Amino acid sequence: MKILIADHDAASRQPLDALLTQWGYQVIAAVEGREALTILLQSESPKLAILRTHLTGLGGLEVCRAVRKRDDLDYTYLMVLLEGADGPAARQAEEAGADDYLFAPVQEDELRVRLRAARRVLGLRHQLCEAQAALNYQVSHDPLTGLMNRAAILDLLRRELARVRREKSPVGVIKIELDDFKAINQKYGSPAGDTALRATARKLRAAVRPYDAIGRFGAQEFLVVAPSSDIRDALAQAERLRVAVVTEMVEIGEWGRHIPEGQGQIIVTVSLGVAATSHASDAEPLVRIAEAALRRAHASGPNRVEIASPEELAAL
Repeated sequence: MKILIADHDAASRQPLDALLTQWGYQVIAAVEGREALTILLQSESPKLAILRTHLTGLGGLEVCRAVRKRDDLDYTYLMVLLEGADGPAARQAEEAGADDYLFAPVQEDELRVRLRAARRVLGLRHQLCEAQAALNYQVSHDPLTGLMNRAAILDLLRRELARVRREKSPVGVIKIELDDFKAINQKYGSPAGDTALRATARKLRAAVRPYDAIGRFGAQEFLVVAPSSDIRDALAQAERLRVAVVTEMVEIGEWGRHIPEGQGQIIVTVSLGVAATSHASDAEPLVRIAEAALRRAHASGPNRVEIASPEELAAL
């Protein structure tokens, strides 16, 4: 585990460095406050720091305040090294955002106890962050396909439309629906239908561009948000997605019922509706236009792409 020691006094820093190294820590030393702050603001910064209050350039308490202002960083446990048993200085350290404090000269047994408490706190915070991340994922993602769910993809589209209004650049949306999905469920059973959905989601996710977003929008529907795409770009993307789905058969032999031996693969196709805008302010009307194009694709298809009409787009 990395630990930062910020102390301008080599006579006190070096014995502390040797002791922590002996205990298995990877010690990073700083002699100035700004140097310490620079280290703590890095992406791979130490998560434990001991800061002397009197540092040249920037004091230890100022370093604490600067670190606590940055809510985009992983949590760093900050201990301040005070000059003697000074009650007001201890209160100032707490107010500056320090988690704990030590008095110089540092006593080995006290340091061991404080570090054990620090590691326990950091471990609990790590577990809490992991649990929060897992909860956030469950709230925003579809459990069957692993894609964003309807609420999450719509929220992303709203944010993208806000960017469109600021930058006057287009955004495309592609509404996608499996063809004859009800027939798959009726013929082979719902587990086979789930397999078809997962396989289609996997193909679509692999075929979208790195900066596109895709989510499950309904029972057998998906929505792709394609930034910086006008109607022509979005149409080309939709064609790529259509081909990506149809060119690989889906294996349902493990789940499908009443499947003769050697016939456990089916071809899944999708119909797609495309719309794009550089001025729309609301997500729902744009999605409705893509939905109307999707209905036309279904009527003329299956396995077809249709785009929104100029009149529909002009009405946004």
